[in-house]
Amino acid sequence: MLVAEGKIVRGIYLMRGKKVMLDKDLAELYGVKPIRLREQVKRNKKRFPADFMFQLTAKEVDLMVSQNAIPSKKYFGGHFPYVFTEQGVAMLSSVLNSDRAIQVNIQIMRIFTRLREIMVSHADLKRKIEAIERKFQAHDQKFQLVFEAIRKLLESPDETHKKGSIGFHSD
Repeated sequence: MLVAEGKIVRGIYLMRGKKVMLDKDLAELYGVKPIRLREQVKRNKKRFPADFMFQLTAKEVDLMVSQNAIPSKKYFGGHFPYVFTEQGVAMLSSVLNSDRAIQVNIQIMRIFTRLREIMVSHADLKRKIEAIERKFQAHDQKFQLVFEAIRKLLESPDETHKKGSIGFHSD
């Protein structure tokens, strides 16, 4: 294993509804300078459509800082970073041809696959929990009726007769 899995997993963020990795983090994993990675991407721009790679906005960078995902804006070295989706990361292996880049890319792809599998199993679990909740909500209403009936049965005879006495009364 070239890179610790935890380091890769910690480098995956959710931006614009997609799991992405920062250019700076990828460059470090691949053992290249961030500027070299960006140069290769610019030389091969056709390989990186908007759903493979996009540049973060100032608001998104501020959000990452405020959520402590990154220490400060200085982390990015004075520019708005590019982020790569899973497909973009896969495409990087075609423009960064070092053995290390290829091996790290394989590791990253395996982690993305595992994350997807985990998300599917979580979705199944979520559906099951929601079904159980729906089932108990229906039962909850029935339980309320049962408890009301039990409460009425448990009322003391004094409480039931306070409403009015039974029998003939003459004035």
